[in-house]
Amino acid sequence: AFCRGAGRLAGRPSWDVAKNLMQRGAAPSGPFPELCVFDLDACLWDKEMYEMRAIPGEDSKVFGDLSGRGEGVVGVMSGSDKISLHEGALLALQGHADGKLPGMRIAVASSADTPFAARVGRAALALLEVVPGLTVWDLLLRDWDGADVNQIGRQPPLSSNKAQTHFPRLRQATGVRFDRMLFFDDCNWGDHIGMVSAGCKESSGRGVVGVRTPYGLKKGEWLQGLDLYARKESNMA
Repeated sequence: AFCRGAGRLAGRPSWDVAKNLMQRGAAPSGPFPELCVFDLDACLWDKEMYEMRAIPGEDSKVFGDLSGRGEGVVGVMSGSDKISLHEGALLALQGHADGKLPGMRIAVASSADTPFAARVGRAALALLEVVPGLTVWDLLLRDWDGADVNQIGRQPPLSSNKAQTHFPRLRQATGVRFDRMLFFDDCNWGDHIGMVSAGCKESSGRGVVGVRTPYGLKKGEWLQGLDLYARKESNMA
């Protein structure tokens, strides 16, 4: 396997299948990625951690309806700012928690600007719930028998370039090949999808499948990503 730090833009997949699935209310059928990687800021959730002024605690929880699954923690306050999961992120995490995506595990890859921003992010992950009583952090650790494989921040050994640091470290920590990964990132501050998709590949030339989420991870982009990965696998069969 190899991983370079820069590359061409990854192509944008069609919305047709995602729209069709949403209209029919149908569930994706796979094959599913072995590892689904989420960026945090403006992708998994709606805020940028470098803009937050306080580390969320137990007294910062905001309760509400978890998409019909009962009442739970739908937001956490950082000062006057509320951090909440995007709708597609919650859908993805709930589907994973329910075992609807067989063989898939999850991790996060965030280039949070400062150590404080990374601490805010980790605190939010430990408080926001997927279903009542199950936090995002619980789910991330459950997949890896309690081990923290997540790559959060840009302090050494990480950097601002996810292709050079975050993804090689994820591959090493998880044992999952690049061509078995699906990655979501907003790409508003740099084309992480383009760099990772083009730069992180196996010896076969196949690499990470990526989807840009410039307005946060919505339901359509989640389904779009699953379809893009499944089509890639079908084409290589």
